[in-house]
Amino acid sequence: MDTLIDLFLHLDVHLARYVAEYGWLVYGMLFAIIFAETGLVVTPFLPGDSLLFACGALAATGAMDISLVFILIATAAILGNSVNYFIGRTIGPRVFVATDGEGLMQRLLNRKHLDRAHEFFERRGGMAVVLSRFAPIIRTFVPFVAGAAAMNASTFLLYNVAGGLLWTAVCVGAGYAFGNVPVVKDNFSIVAIGIVFVSLIPIAIEMLKHRRDSTA
Repeated sequence: MDTLIDLFLHLDVHLARYVAEYGWLVYGMLFAIIFAETGLVVTPFLPGDSLLFACGALAATGAMDISLVFILIATAAILGNSVNYFIGRTIGPRVFVATDGEGLMQRLLNRKHLDRAHEFFERRGGMAVVLSRFAPIIRTFVPFVAGAAAMNASTFLLYNVAGGLLWTAVCVGAGYAFGNVPVVKDNFSIVAIGIVFVSLIPIAIEMLKHRRDSTA
């Protein structure tokens, strides 16, 4: 756990060292991390926003190719979400099979939750797919739930591509533009935590709006 925390808080230092030691292999590692973080529900703990920011900052120094970074990350993010969606579409309905009951698993996996999720994704799913890109952990589960809830595949693909491109452009672009500003570079740990906090704001606002609408 200490190693993971240190990696997250000093991602810029570790990434620069990996690039110096492994060269082009880092691009493959980057693709694999983003694909797993967005495509596998069992790896939501992998770095996302902060990794993209660090890549942008490192690319600004010339240590990484900014065009290749953008293409690889965007592709990995889009493919990861697509795989996650189809996994949810395949096994999701088999997971949410519980009926009414008092047990914890029956409450969590109640089929009614899946039915409500289907209604939500039909009405506002596109916005959820895009906004979830900017929310750590949540972005790993949204495509799975969208698939399990049978969100229209073509609609999901449209917003998946849009969200993947937007997420990559914002996070990598921010790192490229501001990652080497002295105050940012010298306080990367605080910046990394701040990125996570800011990433959760859109989801929090959307949840508040949904709660207000449901009680109106």
